[in-house]
Amino acid sequence: MTTAMAVLDRKLLRDLFETKGQALAIALIIGAGIALFVMSLSTMSSLQQAQEIYYARYRFADIFSGVKRAPVSLGERIAEIPGVTAVQLRVVMDVTLDIPKMAEPAIGRLISVPESSPPRLNDLHIRRGRYIEPGRSDEVLISEAFAEAQNLDVGDQISAILNGRLKELRIVGIALSPEYVYSLRGGELFPDDRHFGVFWMGEKALAAAFNMEGAFNDVTLSVMPGGRLPEIIDQLDRILEPYGSTGAIERANQVSHFYLSNEFNQLQTMGLLLPAIFLAVAAFLLNVVLARIIGIQREQIGALKAFGYSNSQIVIHYLKLVAIIVAAGTILGTLAGSWFGLQMTQLYTEFFRLPLLVYRFSFPVAVGAFLISLSAAAIGALGSVRGAARLSPAVAMRPAPPGVYRKTFIERLGLERVLSMTPRMILRGWERRPAKTILSCFGISFAVAVLIVGSFSLDAIEFLIGFQFNYAQREDITVTFVEPRSRDALYEIEKLPGVLRVEPFRSVATRIVYRNRSRRLAIQGLTSQSDLHRPIEADGKPVVLSKEGLTLSRKLAELLDVGIGERVILELLEGERKTYRVTVVQLAEEFLGLSAYMQTDALNRLIQEGPVISGVFILADPFHEAALYERLKRTPSVATVSLTRNAVQSFRETLAETIYIFTFFNILFAGVIAVGVVYNNARIILSERSRDLASLRVLGFTRAEISAILLGELGALTFLALPIGCLLGYLMAAGLTRTLDTELYRIPLIINNDTYLFAAVVVVIASAVSAFIVRHRLDHLDLVGVLKTRE
Repeated sequence: MTTAMAVLDRKLLRDLFETKGQALAIALIIGAGIALFVMSLSTMSSLQQAQEIYYARYRFADIFSGVKRAPVSLGERIAEIPGVTAVQLRVVMDVTLDIPKMAEPAIGRLISVPESSPPRLNDLHIRRGRYIEPGRSDEVLISEAFAEAQNLDVGDQISAILNGRLKELRIVGIALSPEYVYSLRGGELFPDDRHFGVFWMGEKALAAAFNMEGAFNDVTLSVMPGGRLPEIIDQLDRILEPYGSTGAIERANQVSHFYLSNEFNQLQTMGLLLPAIFLAVAAFLLNVVLARIIGIQREQIGALKAFGYSNSQIVIHYLKLVAIIVAAGTILGTLAGSWFGLQMTQLYTEFFRLPLLVYRFSFPVAVGAFLISLSAAAIGALGSVRGAARLSPAVAMRPAPPGVYRKTFIERLGLERVLSMTPRMILRGWERRPAKTILSCFGISFAVAVLIVGSFSLDAIEFLIGFQFNYAQREDITVTFVEPRSRDALYEIEKLPGVLRVEPFRSVATRIVYRNRSRRLAIQGLTSQSDLHRPIEADGKPVVLSKEGLTLSRKLAELLDVGIGERVILELLEGERKTYRVTVVQLAEEFLGLSAYMQTDALNRLIQEGPVISGVFILADPFHEAALYERLKRTPSVATVSLTRNAVQSFRETLAETIYIFTFFNILFAGVIAVGVVYNNARIILSERSRDLASLRVLGFTRAEISAILLGELGALTFLALPIGCLLGYLMAAGLTRTLDTELYRIPLIINNDTYLFAAVVVVIASAVSAFIVRHRLDHLDLVGVLKTRE
């Protein structure tokens, strides 16, 4: 038995050497899929471990709630809620910052912390400097992301407008908080570290600055393991409701944690879906290559079985060939994936502020990668191996029956006169082997498809930016007031320098409920003539808001499972927290976040308030922006100032950059697949036609003439595969967009002609290179060896 296996193993080495080019190409394809798998899942594993350690060590809260103003005496009642283990009462205020060398205003979020001890919940990790000291009302800690973006350090000072008064704040430390791993201001979709920073200030100093002594407007809770969060949240809301509660949320809905969780989901999707495509292509190629090898070695298999080798020994022999190719691809992919994972982890340190974020290679991920690739390859090779085992010695040792030669369909139509000898021979070959021809064509088509899938995200991102910021959000500046104001404020803003146009809006925090589903968001009240900020229909036309009723973004309607004409419940999260029923009358197309709109007058009537507004959208003169920013920074009634161009920049630096990086990897690996598929296809055609071509050489055909036949067949297959590949690429991209459809963003199915052209050019170049290699082998074809009569 051992000697028999040793003989087969020597044969295995010879087979590997003879098919080294094809084996390497398949190994590279497997490696590309494994690299994506290892990169994505090991990066996700590193992020999750860093997150879990950080949350536990720095006591990240389980429940968060805001309130208008409540007495600190409520802290005792809150702590008595069953299941609550710790309570942290805070004052949280957003203020305008005046930063030297920056014309536009920035926003600072001031959070109170005890002067004498660290916070009980959401503790701070001090990167540099020290904690604040009692009695120092001007000392603050600032978030690391903001400090880096503004080039601030310990000892620097920054000006802030606190309750209408300008105050100099002195930085004594640079800190991180588990509450702001992803530093994002409410209402924004992407972080803007240059224009938004978090500040931690002594609770006495911050309370005094905003007349909040003995009061709080924010509370966080920790809950014992197994605590019933919905019941605790209900009791907390009942306690805080008389004081203007905005409604408590659990950790899963906390902004930073929510975004981090979505990033995990995206990594998991990218780490499973795209490698599955790559490995499916590899399985297809393995099946084709193994079928070719078995076809060529038909007589050898018969001889082996005649000498007593069993079916299982022959099956194991060929499965070893598959295992070696898979192992080589897995090793290459694991090494490449680990290196790429390290680079991705370093990139994520710029987006997610985790103090303990380091890349950790996951051994279970590597083992899983090998098992997945081996399973895919075994499935791909199973049909061919079973065919080899079924061959009886007598049948296997006989030459394969000759093909049936007849006129092609085109020739039967009488069109042979317009075809030269070469295309007629190609067509005859295709008609003799229709199944192999179709498989070869689909193999090249997959190469086109994976290139399209790998690069279409670039088209989608540019379309998304243009749609969102050129059609829907066309304002230059968004100004939000500290409190809702009368429409007289609109005229005050119009008089400021550089203001070309102003449109008001009303924003009301609500919970939208339909049956057993709900979402928290702010309803945006817009005027019927709103042109700067407007909802858009799927065809790109502006939505004309109805005089009554609610307009929802399609994603929000999908999440609520509500349709046009159905009524939803609006629970106000401000004021008296009343409840209303409103009919959904329209749907809008949006790719970022979730939105709900009403006409401002209708919204004012619904919640029974006068004609008040929450802020304005401004179209500004770029030549007078500096003066406008200066006036806005000095206006006490202005709470925040947001610039659209900063939102675009933040989008490109966060979500878009992440997708660009994944796209780069996808294109790189898809290129490997394209070359591997086309090269394997060319080698298979050569091996199948070598006897025919050698016969033609003996009959007097030149090398150029037989090359024209072989390379013409490869070129014709490539030409036929291009449109099929474009269709497959579109369908695969459509499937990918559905998996990336989240509450945060939706990737539109947009594929430009340039992307199709890019995929086609890469495959054509790969075909040309493969043709050159095949032509070289064809020129050195061993006529005697190929034409030996098979006994």
